[in-house]
Amino acid sequence: MEGDELEDWEAAQEAAKLLTTLKREVTPTRVAMAGAVLFMLLIMALSGWYWVLPRDAVTVETHYMQRGGHLMMTELHNDGSRDITDIVLEVEFQTLDGEVIDRMSLELGVLEGHSSISGDDLEMMVIGYTVWDQYNLVVELEYRDYTGQLRQPAPFTHQVGDWSQEIFMDKAERHFWPID
Repeated sequence: MEGDELEDWEAAQEAAKLLTTLKREVTPTRVAMAGAVLFMLLIMALSGWYWVLPRDAVTVETHYMQRGGHLMMTELHNDGSRDITDIVLEVEFQTLDGEVIDRMSLELGVLEGHSSISGDDLEMMVIGYTVWDQYNLVVELEYRDYTGQLRQPAPFTHQVGDWSQEIFMDKAERHFWPID
């Protein structure tokens, strides 16, 4: 071997020595540990967004059922990372013409972040109206977000009566810091 061939052969030998050394240093255990560390860093970044970054995410979950009448059960979720305050939630059961048959409401001072509320104040049973007709279920929500700004989404209206049970998830517009 002469000249260029000798240099290529020596470079190949150096590369082979380097690969042999790397093979001893990079073991399956070390690769698995590096993967686990990367996974933990990713989870920490995502949990920081979920728990720390100021945001509001308010959802009203309403279950409509026909059980010897019309039963409405509502739950208010604050999936945001900050408290919401001065909450007013109203649910109306109306005819298709807009006549209010029954209403339930809740006024709440504070709902902490990552929490929800339901209960007797958010349940309504309407008896004496046929289950064969159609009705409107109107959900109105008002609250102050983590910045103190009043949020009042447009009323959520659902036509009910076709099915004996329906679930509605009404989400208010999400607001994130620093975007909003």
